[in-house]
Amino acid sequence: MADLSELELQNLRHLIMGYETSNGKMTAYANAASDQEVKQFFQKSAQSAVETKQQLMKFLQ
Repeated sequence: MADLSELELQNLRHLIMGYETSNGKMTAYANAASDQEVKQFFQKSAQSAVETKQQLMKFLQ
């Protein structure tokens, strides 16, 4: 792990939790959507949130 300050760690934690929340919401929206295009949009958004969260988690290793 890089030498991150306490503030940077807090900001990273907030970002990670935000993307986790976004993933949950986008997944719920996708599951509720009846239009296939809308469903795909939310599924892609949820996957993007997962990928971004994974990239941010790498800073903690």
